[in-house]
Amino acid sequence: MFRATFRALARSTCFEATKRSLHVHEFQGAELMAKFGVHVPPGICVTKLSDVRAAAEKMGGDTGEVVVKSQILAGGRGRGTFADGFQGGVHIVKVGEAENIAGKMLGNTLITKQSGPAGKPVNHLLIARKMQLVNEMYFAILLDRSMGGPVAIACSEGGTSIEDLAEKYPDKIVKVPIDINQGITDGETGRIVDALHPGSKVNRAEAQQQIAGLYEMFRACDCTLVEVNPMGETADGKLICADAKINFDDNASFRQKEVFALRDTAQEDPREVRAAKSDLNYIGLDGEIGCMVNGAGLAMATMDIIKLHGGTPANFLDVGGSASENQVVEAFKILTSDKQVKSILVNIFGGIMRCDVIASGIVNAAKEVGLNVPLVVRLEGTNVAQGRKILESSGVTIITATDLDDAAKKAVSTLSR
Repeated sequence: MFRATFRALARSTCFEATKRSLHVHEFQGAELMAKFGVHVPPGICVTKLSDVRAAAEKMGGDTGEVVVKSQILAGGRGRGTFADGFQGGVHIVKVGEAENIAGKMLGNTLITKQSGPAGKPVNHLLIARKMQLVNEMYFAILLDRSMGGPVAIACSEGGTSIEDLAEKYPDKIVKVPIDINQGITDGETGRIVDALHPGSKVNRAEAQQQIAGLYEMFRACDCTLVEVNPMGETADGKLICADAKINFDDNASFRQKEVFALRDTAQEDPREVRAAKSDLNYIGLDGEIGCMVNGAGLAMATMDIIKLHGGTPANFLDVGGSASENQVVEAFKILTSDKQVKSILVNIFGGIMRCDVIASGIVNAAKEVGLNVPLVVRLEGTNVAQGRKILESSGVTIITATDLDDAAKKAVSTLSR
C-alpha cells in the first residue's frame, strides 16, 4: 500500500502523464496558497522585460539578490537548457543583473527533462525574493485510490524528488490518510508536523495551521495534488512553501471557474486545446498510426493491439459515446494535422454511438481535409449495415476491417507501402 501511494504520486507529478488535469504556474499557485493563509515567498510576475528592473528592486531585500524563475508547466527548470543554448531556467542574481538575465529567458523556449524535446515557451518570469532557509522539508497531499481518499505525505528531508527521497530516506517518510468527510484533524496535522521535524524555533500550533491551510485549499479548490518541495524553514522559525506544484480536477471546472481561468493554453499541445473545444479527449503521442475510437477502454485496447502487431499509436483520441458528425470531422482534422501520422485507424463499437453517424463523419472529413494517408475503418454495433453502406458508396478509398485484430494488422501493414 505504501508503494502504491508513491506510484500514484509519481504519476501525478509526471508532466507527460495521460490523466488530464489543470496545472497552474508557480506564481499562480503561490497567489492561491496565500489566499488560504499559507506562507509563500514574496514575488512579482512579469511578462515584459521593461518591468523586470522595478520588480527586482522591490524584491531585492537585505541581500541585494533576487531569484529569476522561468514559469513553465514542467519540472526540472533549474537544470534546463534554452533553445539558443542558454543554461538554466532559474538564476540567483544581483538586482542590477536581473534585467540582463531576464532578457535571455523571457520569450525563449526552455527544454527540461519533463518538457519534452520541443520545450515550453517562457512567457512569464517570477522575480522572487531570495529566501534564507535553514531547513528544507517535503510535504504533499494527493488522492490515493488505494486509500480511498486524500493522503498527506511528509518527510523531514526535501529539495529533491519524492522518488529520490523514498530511496534515500524511507524511514523518514510518513503518510497520513485523511477522512474526506471529517476533514483534517488537529491530531493529523500534529503527526504531519512531527514528521517534518522542524527546528525548535518553529511554533507548533502555527505549523499545524499551515498544514491545515494547505488541506483546506486542496479540498475547497478540488485539487488532485498539492506538492510542496521544498517546504522551507526560515531563520526566525516560520514555515514557508518555497515551491509548489498544484493540480486540479478537470471534472470540477464547472464550479471552479476562477481557478480554471488561470489555464495557460500556450503551455499545452495545441491539438489537445483544439480537441477540448470540441469536447474530444485527445492526447498526442509519438507514433505513426492515428487512432479514433469511441470509449477510453476500447481506445487503450486499440493502442495495445497496434503495438502488438509492430506499430506505434500517434495519439489517444476518444470521441465519446454520443459524438456528432461535426465532432468526427474535427477529430479527423486534428489527426491529419499531425505530420507524424502515416496511417489512420478508426475503431468504433456502436452502442449509444451510431455507426452511420460515424461513417458520414468519416466520409465528409476525408473529403474536406483531402485525406492523403491510408484509412482503415472497423465498425460494429448500432446501424452498422447503414454505416458500411455509406463507406462503400462514398468514393473515398477506405480499407475496411472485420474486427479489431484485423484492423490493427491492416493499419500496420500500410506503413510499409
